[in-house]
This record gives sequence, structure tokens and C-alpha cells, in this order.
Amino acid sequence: MRDEFSLIRSISPANVHQPSLHVGIGDDAAIYEGAPEMEEVLCVDTMVEEIHFRRDTLTPFQIGYKALAINISDLAAMGATPKFYLVSIAVPPQWSDREIKTLYRGMAECAAPYRMDLIGGDTVSTNAKLVVTVTAVGHVPKGTRLLRQRARPGDVVFLTGTVGQSAAGLELLNKKGLHGPFTEEEELLVLAHQQPQPQVEAGHLFARSGYRIALNDVSDGVASEANELAEASKVKLVLKANTIPLHPAMETFSKEQQLEWALFGGEDFQLIGTAAVDAFASLQQLAIKRGISLTEIGYVEAGSPVVELEEGTARSVLKKSGYNHFAK
Repeated sequence: MRDEFSLIRSISPANVHQPSLHVGIGDDAAIYEGAPEMEEVLCVDTMVEEIHFRRDTLTPFQIGYKALAINISDLAAMGATPKFYLVSIAVPPQWSDREIKTLYRGMAECAAPYRMDLIGGDTVSTNAKLVVTVTAVGHVPKGTRLLRQRARPGDVVFLTGTVGQSAAGLELLNKKGLHGPFTEEEELLVLAHQQPQPQVEAGHLFARSGYRIALNDVSDGVASEANELAEASKVKLVLKANTIPLHPAMETFSKEQQLEWALFGGEDFQLIGTAAVDAFASLQQLAIKRGISLTEIGYVEAGSPVVELEEGTARSVLKKSGYNHFAK
């Protein structure tokens, strides 16, 4: 990148979508007015080239899209409405201005359905790899926020959508490259990896239902996120292997491989949660009306905070297996 100021001018939004924004890009800091009936929700995530993404599996547009989608998914897991985002980017010399602008266009595309405004950030050069850090801001009505610590013995464990498709898409990209060729079914899996869809509407439904719900988003895989729910709530989660919803485009792979990707693949950005039996029955009806897929995949027991996979009469412990940046 050779012209920081040209880049800033090119990514500055022409229009502002959120009326609560008073000062956006162009000053030392952004200023927006929080609504008194809302709680502000903030999250941040960093993507590093060759660790979180590779240029032979994602285009610059898709890297930008995914960088924001990851954060929006965190907001969805809290039941929040996305409002703003900020971007800090460290650019190495092998990335052109055009590619960086395309990356920002990917973010804008991801932000558009939620009318999110880009309100600031930072741009620096580096001699290492590309680093993209996104901070997202949302809000949720007071008293409705969703947390991981609310699971109770007797609850149903549920999941939105299907899982495993992102890992399957990455497998195809690793085998065939960015441009394939791919069958129609394979293209669905590849797109699931490249441009995941955060479950904001489902998060809204859960937050506004009034029910006691524990919730987490599936970024590192069902096993990892279920463990986080168990640890936060100090309960045991039991998942039924034959109930975990798998994407139909994965049928060409073995059942064992599909389940492995569902449990440990990650980056599906669905929502996993728990609710009381009666509450879940009501949530299912509400979800059907909104076209949201909601599947019961297990139950909560009293006990040590672990996750077990139930296959027939046998149970096995599912350990966290998401990416650990500090593992040796």
C-alpha cells in the first residue's frame, strides 16, 4: 500500500445509515449517541494472513466480508443489532492499493443488510503478513441480552441451521484451488466457507422471546462452543450424534467425516444454545414462522462442566478443539 490518505478517502462512506452517529471518519475519534433503553455491545476479532486465511482460498473481497461477518456473529450471539464497525489494518508491500480497497468493499457488502456504518480505524504498513482487526458495535434492549451462563439441568440443547459446511468448503478449496472447478453442491460448501451468514435474526428472536436462554456462536466448532456453555453454566451438556443437522451438500462425504467437520471444523457461525423444554417448543414455532431452522441436538444434565457425545448407548467426552493460537 503506497497512499494511506487516498485509501482513507476511498473507503469513507458516502452515506450514513445510523442517525445516532454524530462524527464518523475524518476526525480523531467517532462519536455516536447511545439510546437510553439500550445496552451497548462491543466485540473485536483479528485475522492474520496464513493463520486465519490464505489468498489461495479467499479473494480480497471475501477476506473483508469474512472479517466483518465474524464480528457480526458475536453480536448475534448476544442478541444484539449491529450498528457500527471500525477497522485496523496492517498492510505488507505485496498487497496493492486496489486489493485493499476491494477488501473494504467486501466489508461494506457484509455490512449492507444491517445498515452498519464504518466509523473509523487505523492503517499502517508492515513487513510481515496482512493483519485485519475489526471492532463491531451493536446494541440490545436492556434486560434482553443473551449470555453463556444460563444453561440449567433439564434444558434442551439446540442449534440453528446446519454445521460442517464451512470445513467441507475449505477441504474442497484445498484440493481444487480458488477457482475449482466445483459442482453446484460443492459451490454451496465453498461459499459457506468464504462468505458465512451471521444469524442475527435468530439472535433477535431468542433475545426478545423473554425466555431464559444460554447462547454461543459456532466459530470454532460445535464441540468447542458447547464446552464454553458447559463451563460458563457449570453443567454437563450431552449431544446426540444422530441429531446434529448436516448440510445436504455434504452427502458425498462419509458420515464420519461429516460429523467430524460438524463437531470440530468451525466457522459455520450458527448459534448453539439451551432453553427449558417448554420454552424450546415455543421457540421452534416462532422460528418456523420466520424461516429459521432450529434443531434439538441434546440435553443438559447436572454434573461437572463437560460435553459428552451420545452415540446409541455409548457416550464419549468431547473436548475443546478450536484453534489455539498459543499452543506449542
